[in-house]
Amino acid sequence: MLFDNLAPSSALQLIGFSDVDSFRPIETMEDARSIPLDIPNFAPARAVVALPACRIIVMKSFARILDTAYRMPGGMVILSMTDDVQASFKGVDIDARFFAALRGNDECHFVEPQSNHHAMIIFSPELRDRGWFDNADDLRAHVANRPALLHTRQLLLDILRTASVQPGLFESTEAAAHLQEGLLLALDDLFRIESLSDRIASVQSQRAIKLVQRIDDFLAADPTAPIYTADLAGEFGVSVRTLGGAVSKVRGMSLHQYIRLKRLWATRARLLRGGGVTVATCARAQGFHHLGEFAAAYRAIFQEAPSDTLARGRRSPPAGPHSVRTVSLDL
Repeated sequence: MLFDNLAPSSALQLIGFSDVDSFRPIETMEDARSIPLDIPNFAPARAVVALPACRIIVMKSFARILDTAYRMPGGMVILSMTDDVQASFKGVDIDARFFAALRGNDECHFVEPQSNHHAMIIFSPELRDRGWFDNADDLRAHVANRPALLHTRQLLLDILRTASVQPGLFESTEAAAHLQEGLLLALDDLFRIESLSDRIASVQSQRAIKLVQRIDDFLAADPTAPIYTADLAGEFGVSVRTLGGAVSKVRGMSLHQYIRLKRLWATRARLLRGGGVTVATCARAQGFHHLGEFAAAYRAIFQEAPSDTLARGRRSPPAGPHSVRTVSLDL
């Protein structure tokens, strides 16, 4: 597996996350918001290495809906580390053939139906422009040249292993610069491709993203209001089919499933804050009035009863920005 035979060192940070709540502070710091889709198999991990003008983060992700605001003044590249990657990016299905690149800022929407392994390379603004990023403020997906992609993956794995067993090399400016130069040359080859920007920036995709954002805003503004799809579509001036199609395209599920999932997560967040609330009041505050159906749906998603979540919330203080637990990796 990807993280086998790696050990943390002064040059390599290894972090595993045992549950959703231990992962939340990382997302807060990175301006990301996710809804996990497979709680029983939640086991993300990451390995981080710093080079003179870039930072490498290799990740095992988890099945989720992800909204994130990237702020990358020096640029960023995201690429698959295995051939079984599955994801949707701004409503467009992507797999292991693709990589993404951005310089500047962009609000991005992903769906990962499964756990994926991928690498993120974040560049310092001081790095000299190599002509990789055509337009600022637009994360774009590209189809990679297969040999260039495999070569880049292998270099990243080699850098991780070197950081694990020979961390002293990273204390040498010359050695670290040599490793970085090899990676930059590999990325030069990777960028000799044609962009999929026309597909991803299509009018249809952008319209779908805006409709989903309006649904999110509507739910946040009045969580207890009953949702009738015909009324919601009328409010936004579209057909029910258009509204459902937008959610399916951007979130990978039906409108009904998405609204219920959002409300279940909002209920869980309130239960975890503890205090004098009850399960019933928290559920009804999110529009769940049939408590038996609510409890069954909650247990199916979170693998525990809502009363158990509330009990943990009453026992535990709120998670702070430094409460991430480091655990041994068993991948």
